[in-house]
Amino acid sequence: MPMTVADHSWIDRFDGLSSLEPRIRDVLTVRSQVIKMAAGTTIFAPGKSPDNLLLLLQGTVRVQQLAENGREVVLYRVTAGQSCVLTTACMLAYEDYAAEGVAETDIVAAAVPRAVFDDLIASSKEFRNFVFRAYSRRMTDLFHVIEDIAFRRMDIRLAQKIIERAETGVLKATHAQLAAELGTAREVISRQLAEFQRRGWIAQSRGTVEILNCEGLRALAQT
Repeated sequence: MPMTVADHSWIDRFDGLSSLEPRIRDVLTVRSQVIKMAAGTTIFAPGKSPDNLLLLLQGTVRVQQLAENGREVVLYRVTAGQSCVLTTACMLAYEDYAAEGVAETDIVAAAVPRAVFDDLIASSKEFRNFVFRAYSRRMTDLFHVIEDIAFRRMDIRLAQKIIERAETGVLKATHAQLAAELGTAREVISRQLAEFQRRGWIAQSRGTVEILNCEGLRALAQT
């Protein structure tokens, strides 16, 4: 269950909200709540309608979809300072979610109730601009994801993902999780990682990929 926190300073963390006129700022902060959720919490799921727009203050939310073949595909992540484009789309269109959002880490977020969202979208040009700028940026990111899945070689995308997500040279993820990240089958990832290991670029252990030759991976990633 989310835990509510008394904090009205969050608005200043978002460009486009901190410059709202005082009356609109008051409506947004007084009628919204700051909440905390633990890692692993399902924030939304297919068939559910959104009650709040979450503006993320801390942590990461993973948005993923279950494909018809049963495979999970990670669509995007929401990080601090961002909102969820799927939630925005569902609130604007009064539709239910078609994907799942999971707290990848412990998160803190400002929850803007639907009634407040609807009021401010209708009455505040600045708030409306904030929402649609964020929406536009994320839609562009989603088109890049689609382009990558459809047209880019898997070995290049996997090398990029390892470099992007490895902390201090180590990526903690299973083959199945990497497959979900890249929209492919686990077997494809396993074969490609075996090839990277044969080349001496990585070492593998259970749920862990360690980078041994970053230059080799980076050269492929920049192909």
